[in-house]
Amino acid sequence: MSTETVHVDLGLRSYDVRIGQGLLARAGEEIVALAGRRRVAILTDETVAALHLPALQQALAGAGIAAPALALPAGEATKCWAELGRAAEWLLAQKVERKDLVIALGGGVIGDLAGFAAAILRRGVRFVQIPTTLLAQVDSSVGGKTGINSPQGKNLIGAFHQPALVLADIDVLGTLSPRDFRAGYGEVAKYGLLGDESFFEWLEANAAALAADPALRQRAVRQAVEMKAGIVQRDETEQGERALLNLGHTFGHALESATGYSDRLLHGEGVAIGCTLAFELSARMGLCSQEAPSRVAAHFAAMGLPSRIADIPGGLPDDEALVALMAQDKKVQDGRLRFILARGIGQAFVTDAVDPAALRAVLAESRR
Repeated sequence: MSTETVHVDLGLRSYDVRIGQGLLARAGEEIVALAGRRRVAILTDETVAALHLPALQQALAGAGIAAPALALPAGEATKCWAELGRAAEWLLAQKVERKDLVIALGGGVIGDLAGFAAAILRRGVRFVQIPTTLLAQVDSSVGGKTGINSPQGKNLIGAFHQPALVLADIDVLGTLSPRDFRAGYGEVAKYGLLGDESFFEWLEANAAALAADPALRQRAVRQAVEMKAGIVQRDETEQGERALLNLGHTFGHALESATGYSDRLLHGEGVAIGCTLAFELSARMGLCSQEAPSRVAAHFAAMGLPSRIADIPGGLPDDEALVALMAQDKKVQDGRLRFILARGIGQAFVTDAVDPAALRAVLAESRR
């Protein structure tokens, strides 16, 4: 199975996303042309470091590239001011210069934090994404969104900073826990739900085999990346169409904030619940058929993902508090909350014309 390349065409900020098996072992030859001083600095987390850091450092050493590394704590709570400061100060201590490379080795948390650190270090240092989770490979590693969380909401502090290269090694997904793989799948399904019903149909037929079949994994990752690259090329800084990529996220981010960015609810699980709620709200408002949300919920259930607020363990704030958390969403414009809703599978659109009563009824129903 050959390595495939998706090019993200953004003029001077263009880059390639390389997708295939064995890319971690070939990282040295993939990166050497970008590493001017033959020295990079790696940011990773403690879990990923134990699994993949030695292989990456060995591959880089084979190309004559020195690669010191800092391993931060694993988990969403790491996307905070304290760990960002720790990472930035470490990079400065490594004497990272503007023309050097920072490598983000990990999932979405490390990719977002390392990318933000690179964006603000010396007013902008290049970085390479080596995503090690399904979620990061299909979503967060591509498109240049970087940042950290705030107690007031997810990803509210950050910058657009495109990577210089993305290496998505399909093999490393085999080291994910079943729960982490399923959570990443929430973002895969999102692409079919927002803009490609035929892809969603393919997932309904093949998704159960993704974890065991590298060829199916590569196809799913490539198709998701192609869809995201196309949208990012047309709307890099989310002035319009790119907001569609947030299908399910207005609900999901509020639920993540409500659970304290803890293991009670992983990001992809929040996206699965959020996508289901978005279709439920669309159906309640008469925008799509009643069958659509049932089909979405059934597919997530078949993949072992939650689809209702009631599926989240532990207590949660009331509906008014959840709506208040949604009001901190980055898509708010002129004080009006924008939702990504759908006229059917693969037919998402952005709107601020949401019936508050319908929203509260959907939230209440999802708790039962």
